Amino acid sequence: MRRLAASLALAVLTAGLAVPAQAASCKPLKVPRAEYSETTCLQDLTTAGGRTNPADYAGLTHAGLPQPRAVKGVQVDGYFPDTSHTNTNNGWNHDAQFVIRLPQRWNGGLVVAGSPGVRAQYANDRAISDDVLAKGYAYAATDKGNTGAEFFKDGTKPGDAMVEWNNRTTELARAARQVVAQHYGRRAQTVIAAGISNGGYLVRWQLENHPELYTRGVDLEGTLWTANGPNLFTFLPKAIKGYEQQDRQLITQAGFDSRSSFLWDYRYTVYWKLTQRIYAAELDPTYAGPEADYTISPQARQAIRRIELTGNLKRPLTTIHGTYDSLLPITQDSDVYAAMVRRAGKQKLLKYQRVEAGNHVDGLVDAYPDQLVPLVPLLRKAI
Repeated sequence: MRRLAASLALAVLTAGLAVPAQAASCKPLKVPRAEYSETTCLQDLTTAGGRTNPADYAGLTHAGLPQPRAVKGVQVDGYFPDTSHTNTNNGWNHDAQFVIRLPQRWNGGLVVAGSPGVRAQYANDRAISDDVLAKGYAYAATDKGNTGAEFFKDGTKPGDAMVEWNNRTTELARAARQVVAQHYGRRAQTVIAAGISNGGYLVRWQLENHPELYTRGVDLEGTLWTANGPNLFTFLPKAIKGYEQQDRQLITQAGFDSRSSFLWDYRYTVYWKLTQRIYAAELDPTYAGPEADYTISPQARQAIRRIELTGNLKRPLTTIHGTYDSLLPITQDSDVYAAMVRRAGKQKLLKYQRVEAGNHVDGLVDAYPDQLVPLVPLLRKAI
């Protein structure tokens, strides 16, 4: 586990932006509301030879995922007006960066994605972009307006940075729809919101709040935020305490499947405490630690209300979640969201796939090929 964590960290530190040699300037496309954009004609829009950053998507997919085939087309990179500077991609040191890819052979569809975790705009390139481009979809992605482990420094009030995540996704969806119409001479017939983890949360929020922009959505293990729970603050402290006291029962009581225990060392070392700490810094001005003793405060609940989900879907959604998820346990996340959708009377809009032995992101599949099932192939199929 230590070797795996070290290799992923090294990939993030050493991988630079890949700018293909065959890039050529072409007729600029205007991106509504963008502060800056540049249009490039490429022989390949995919991660095999296109303009991307491998550090953004390191560890999110497994080695067995089929390699992409070249897709010729146009790529637009740029950023919307913003005052924060956490995203260093393209040497711009500017947040609210986006990428829009327009394949030469277009099927009339558009896929819009927000980055998982606190990663930047190229994070979905391997999991989503490569596949949808090969199928003829246009593709657009956003960095959500702030990135990195100190994303919480963006904004002035608790929850500001995460409110921006939703606003930036809406902003990009509107702009990408217009860019598609501008480039192809007609509007997209299908617009799909898609995402993983925090990107999956964005899918749910968009379909609840901006159905006019999408025809449907697909989320893989989307993060659930509800003010009264469940949320990260209602299960992570118990899991952290259970691990530190070597009390397996506390961890399972927090909602984690006991069969996923072989993943707990890695999750505790790399994710559990860090995740709780940075989201508490974003949402709870009273937070002082330690992580194992944290109890959600009224101030945090108030901040979460600004971003919470309701289950009131207004467009069809496919949700996929693994039973071995050891960061966002399925019993505290997608099982609950499915129940929320039913209570809202929108169960006909939800297709819910529970996948036995699926873990949170597929990078760990390579370490445990006989124990884990990759989920990205299912995400691709659902899209």
